[in-house]
Amino acid sequence: MRHTALRIWLLCFLMMVWVLLWGHISVANMASGLVVAVVITVLLPLPSVPVEGKLHLLSLLKLVVLVGYYLVLSSFQVAWMAIRPGPPPLVAVLRAHLALKSDLVLALAVNIFNLIPGSIVLEIDQSRRILYIHLIDVGSDSTVQRFYRQVEQVERLLVAAFERDSDWQPSAEREAGNT
Repeated sequence: MRHTALRIWLLCFLMMVWVLLWGHISVANMASGLVVAVVITVLLPLPSVPVEGKLHLLSLLKLVVLVGYYLVLSSFQVAWMAIRPGPPPLVAVLRAHLALKSDLVLALAVNIFNLIPGSIVLEIDQSRRILYIHLIDVGSDSTVQRFYRQVEQVERLLVAAFERDSDWQPSAEREAGNT
């Protein structure tokens, strides 16, 4: 059931992208978008990604709001660092350990940290769930602690939105790998 729903969602998404690329909604654009979507999914299939949790919309909304807040706040901070007088900010690579179970959610976390101005993920240790993140402005203990609080908040909301223990159902591939 889940697999079929994801396939239908992928076809609809690709069809929507096709219509947006053409710039106007018409029956011909929607039909040709559906044909292109089917061809893409048949000729270029994506590997199966196990969906092991359940989506919680309220937690997802909180995550989106928090990430939006961080995007705005860090954009202003980076802009201020660019125009303020004085020496350039101190930069560093910090290690962040995430207690995420799913590779899909780990990839989402990496994308979130890459989107936030002033930070970029340089390396991912997938087996130990450690991210090495390059940061601008680590000149004080408070900025370093603010980064780690930010990581904890994002991690907590990702778990609440996608990986609650009560909803977690390990995939067959994960179960086979743990035996």
